[in-house]
Formats: sequence, structure tokens, C-alpha cells
Amino acid sequence: MRTVQSGDVRLAVYEEGPADAPTVLLVHGYPDTHTVWDDVAAVLAERFHVVRYDVRGAGKSSAPRETSAYRLEHLREDLFAVADAVSPDKPVHLVAHDWGSIQAWEAVTEPGAENRIASYTSMSGPCLDHVAYWMRDRWRRPTPRALRQILTQQLHSWYILAFHVPVLPQLLWRLAIAKRWPALLSKVEGVPPRDDHPADTLAGDAARGVSLYRANFRERLSKPRKRSTQVPVQVLMLADDHYVTPGLFEGLERWVPNLWRRKFHAGHWSALLRNGGSVARMVTELIDHVSAGKPAPRQVTGKKLIVVTGAGSGIGRATARAFAAQGAEVVVCDLDEAAARETGGHAYQVDVSDEAAMRKFADDVVTEHGVPDIVVNNAGVGHAGSFLSTTNDEWQRVLDVNLWGVIHGCQVFGKLLAERGEGGHIVNVASAAAYLPAKSLAAYATSKAAVLMLSDCLRAEVSGRGIGVSTICPGLVNTNITRTTTFSGVSAAEQARKQASATKAYQRRNFGPEKVAAEIVRAVAEGKATVPVTAEAKAALVLSRLSPAALRAAVRFT
Repeated sequence: MRTVQSGDVRLAVYEEGPADAPTVLLVHGYPDTHTVWDDVAAVLAERFHVVRYDVRGAGKSSAPRETSAYRLEHLREDLFAVADAVSPDKPVHLVAHDWGSIQAWEAVTEPGAENRIASYTSMSGPCLDHVAYWMRDRWRRPTPRALRQILTQQLHSWYILAFHVPVLPQLLWRLAIAKRWPALLSKVEGVPPRDDHPADTLAGDAARGVSLYRANFRERLSKPRKRSTQVPVQVLMLADDHYVTPGLFEGLERWVPNLWRRKFHAGHWSALLRNGGSVARMVTELIDHVSAGKPAPRQVTGKKLIVVTGAGSGIGRATARAFAAQGAEVVVCDLDEAAARETGGHAYQVDVSDEAAMRKFADDVVTEHGVPDIVVNNAGVGHAGSFLSTTNDEWQRVLDVNLWGVIHGCQVFGKLLAERGEGGHIVNVASAAAYLPAKSLAAYATSKAAVLMLSDCLRAEVSGRGIGVSTICPGLVNTNITRTTTFSGVSAAEQARKQASATKAYQRRNFGPEKVAAEIVRAVAEGKATVPVTAEAKAALVLSRLSPAALRAAVRFT
């Protein structure tokens, strides 16, 4: 720690990481101190010179008594004073949260800021001048959507009005709220209690910090200035933020021509206190893009990365090509690598039933292409036979591919999507047999029913992280699965005859895999949960829900 003087205020500044590396300056919000950045700083310090400071009135920095001392121009000069002290010769990469972000906008939109600030990542704190114009634009064109956005944001910002009530907010912080703050964070944001947060100075910091609202909001919202910037800006829009809505950043291109928007599935404080590693990664991506000319992440450019298993033929091949036709980058895998290469995209040879092989596949995908946005667990095998005629080896083969293959895909890629924090989608291809029992499909139907339930359980777990899960249930689809389907208790000649017969039946049905692929693409776009595809699949699903007893009775005669 060292002290930096800014006017009459002494700022407590903390530094870590290699001193000769690019400087990343972290600015905390209200009612925090620099410690709210601990998790983010720990990751960034591996590559960068990381600087944090307690803003005026917080932590170990000195605290002016006058409300006017908390005006944005003074906060801006504090930021520049720290930046000049820790990186006098090179511009800093700025990262800010909450009120730290509001004051950082004041610095970023200062004329010539691009000479002192190399990039800016903002979370949960807009420029107050931009907010004023945002509101005026919506009042000027009061469409239902515009009015809904204003009302929603005002409801989220209830505390701003409360902080203008004389005396009461300060008393509440000192006498009650500060003591209960960890419990409130745990209940509202899911942040577990931790030794380093909040700081021991919370009660005083929060009481003094009320001046931030009183010194700035009324003037800036009533007399907005036109504040533009040439600094590259990344806005992390927190999907679960209880105070700042994503709609508040619409139209920001008017002021920031070099703008990235990224939706981040986290709460106002949980973004830093539970997902610090993800924040550090996104900050690093912006810095690398600005400093080394690296391409922007797909989450910014809109280009999707899709992974499809069992993509050497049939539904998998059609799905990969359907997404590719929309401009996505596609990674495909199959047990038959040559067939996967014929599909197109980046091809890999993978046995989905092998956990180690799937983990290596996921590692290779991340290393070579990044974390995928959409994963389609499609690989499967067919098998026919009654329960009593199906051998243990046949059960093992069907479950290994149809069920464990899906489990492995959901595990290795689901964890990556959750850790990234930017949402995504998992598609599991099941079958109408998942809810349509058949005496001749004991093992196959069991495996697909398990996939359906697995998907429902997984959806409940990851929906809060912005990850969708869809289960696709095709019916009779003309693919080569009929040519490779195995049959229990028959000779080789009889098996070949049954395969040929099934193939002809599916060809007569003439429902191609391209139609299933179109449903998969639509399911991802619309966030559908369970998708029966063919007419028979839809009819069976309705019957299974309306009258499962009738369905069970009908099975006896099939």
C-alpha cells in the first residue's frame, strides 16, 4: 500500500503483480472498498500490474465532510491522480463496478481520455449523463416498450430516492444495515460470508457514501452533458442485477463508437465475489484485443461456436450443416473420423462413451476454438429386442453410447459454460421412445427415457446461469441408424434381413434428418425444453400426458 494525494484527499493505493506489465486499475463501488476486487485481482495479477484504491470516504482513504466534495469532477481527478502515480508513462486499463463505474465514466468521457486510458470495462454503473439522455429519448417517444424500460429501471433504482432522505439513511447504515450486510448479500446474491468482505469500515463508509448520490444525481439527470469517448469500452451487463437493468445500455453507441456489450449471468455483487475469475477473463480478453489486435470473443461479435457429437451422418451431420449455414463455426466429432470430415467444420475422432476421450475432446475444443456456445449431444446407436432377450453386453453398449455419451457431453461442456458465465445452450437428442414404450425396444427406450429425465434435471440446475437445455425427440427419421441397429437373439442373416426391412420402412416414411436439424436450430433460438419432431412423436407425447394408462395398454399389442 502507498498513499496518493488528490487535492485535499489522501487515497490508499494497493499494488500487486509484475511492475513492468501493463497496468490494470480497479475502481470499487458503494459501499465497498478495494477488497471487493480480491478474487479478480488475484487472477489478473498473474499477467498484469494490478492497482486498486479506496475511493474518497472509504476504507483507509481520507473522508471529506462536505457533500460537494463527492461530486464527479473530484472523483474523476482522484482516478487520474492514481493512474498518473502508478503508470506515469503508459495509459492504464480501467475496470470499474457500481459507483466506481459511474465515476470511471466521468474520466473515460473526459476529452483526451484515450491518451490516459487504454480500455475500460464497466459493470453495474452507467454514465449519469447517458442515463439522462436515455430517459429523455424514451419520454420523447413513449412506446409501451420505452415506458416499460423506464418504469422497470426506476423500480430497480428505488434506493436512490431513499438516499436523499435527510439523516435516516446514515443512521440505518450505522445502527442496523452494516451489521446485517453479510447476511443480506448471502440471501439476495448467494454470496457466502467471507473474512475479507465487507471491510471493518463498512458502517462509516456507507454513511459517508450517501453523499455520492446527493452530490450528483439531481444535477446530472436534470442538466446532462454530451459525453463521448474514443476509449474502447466493454460493458458487462449483469443479467441478475437487482439495481441496473440491461436496457439502460441501449443506444450507448451514440456516445461510444468502440463498444462491446456482453451479457454476464451474475448478480450485482456476486459477479465479483463469486465469479471473479470470469470477470478477470473478460477483462483480459478486452486488453488482449486492444493491445495485440486479437479478435474479439464470439460473445461480442455474435459468431457462435457449435459442437455436435455423432456428426458423421444423419441428424448430427444435418444439424452441423444447418448451424454452419447460419454463419456459425462448427466443431464435429464422430467415431468415424472420415465421416466427420465429410460433414465439414473442424472434425475430431471421439468415442463419446469414453469419459477420458470426451474430456480430452473438450480440452482440445477450448484450446483450439474456445468455449462453445451450443453443444448438441447427438451420438447414438439403435438396438431392438425384448428385455428378456437383450444380453448384458447389449445393454452395456446401448447405455454407454446413448446415455453415458450424453452424460459425458453435459458434464465436460456444461461445466465450461457455467464457469464462463455468459450463458449457452445444451441440446440432447433423445427419441419418441423416451415416452413411448415398446416391447421390442427395452434397452433403447430406457436409454432415451433416461436422457429425457437427465435433461429436465440439468435444465433446473443451470437455467439460473443462462444455460438452456433442450431435449429433441424425433420419431421415424430416415437416417443410417437403421442400417447399424442391432437385434437381440437372432442370427446374422436374420439381423441383416431385419436391418433391411427397417431401412425400407423408414425410407417409406421419408422424413429426412434436415427437418430434425431445423427443429434443433429453432429449439435453441426459442429456448424450447422438450421438442417432439414427427407427427407420431407429437401424438405419442400428447397421449403419454393425457392418458398414460391407455398408452401402456396399447403397448401390449405392438
